[in-house]
Amino acid sequence: MSVAVAKVPRHLTPPAAQSIRPTRAAPRIRKPLKRDQKGLPIPHVHIIVRDTHQCRLADHYHNTLRDDLMYMTYTHDPPRKSDRVIRPRFDPEDPYTKFRFNPPVGGNRAFATPPDPVTPENVIQLECIQLHTQLGDALGDRQKMLGAIMALRAISGQSQHSGGQRTVEGVQIVRGHRNIASWTRPGAPIGVKVDLKGPKMYDFLATLVEFILPRLRDFHGFAMPPPSQLLTLPHSGSGVVSLGLPPEALAFFPQIEVNLDAYPKLYGMHIHCITNAFGAGAQNRARALLSGFRVPFARS
Repeated sequence: MSVAVAKVPRHLTPPAAQSIRPTRAAPRIRKPLKRDQKGLPIPHVHIIVRDTHQCRLADHYHNTLRDDLMYMTYTHDPPRKSDRVIRPRFDPEDPYTKFRFNPPVGGNRAFATPPDPVTPENVIQLECIQLHTQLGDALGDRQKMLGAIMALRAISGQSQHSGGQRTVEGVQIVRGHRNIASWTRPGAPIGVKVDLKGPKMYDFLATLVEFILPRLRDFHGFAMPPPSQLLTLPHSGSGVVSLGLPPEALAFFPQIEVNLDAYPKLYGMHIHCITNAFGAGAQNRARALLSGFRVPFARS
């Protein structure tokens, strides 16, 4: 006796290996991805790794320190006289001197001009931090620069085009521009440097004031000029504050301390804090900004 079996359409019976949920196969890329010099695939779109959150020090600047600096650096000035006319050395209309270097007579003295009135748009702020290390041993052997390059790369976390950002230059080699007898020549490597901007800049500043400076022996603060120094000097009119760290401070960085044996030699460094301040007393305003980030200063 035969039993009749109802036939079920084929498209309603899912195979054993197929999922019950409706799925779709991944699309095929018709053109293969291009490869870079290291053999890694290059995506069709330009991928940039952006910040996921605001840095703690950047948030402190925008919410607290910015208003305090505007109040501290505000000076009520009476109406000023018009600036003097800067007369060039050569006549700019003379065809014989039209394309020559035409410096002003007596200098422009831009560093001696009083700063503009403080407004919410031009409050002093930190734009860049540059780390610089000078290596005298690199003139005889360039391989001795590898330790300093590795140290700055570990401290800053910067590499060339990191995160897909084309403006990130990473650790750069500093070369000589002049021929100085028994020391350097044009094009010779004499040091390394790295520029920090954005969150990387604030992260380095937080590491400096929380881990490095408190552990230095006999350190009472970075030296400041005496109060009697004029504010119209050339170096006082630039909003750049340069700090120096001894070689033993390199071992206190968490990125170096965790693997100190990989660095056979310790290097000192210069820290150039670049701000947007300019004019008479700009360096004092830059020190006031760094003091808000807990960088200690002391008078000698």
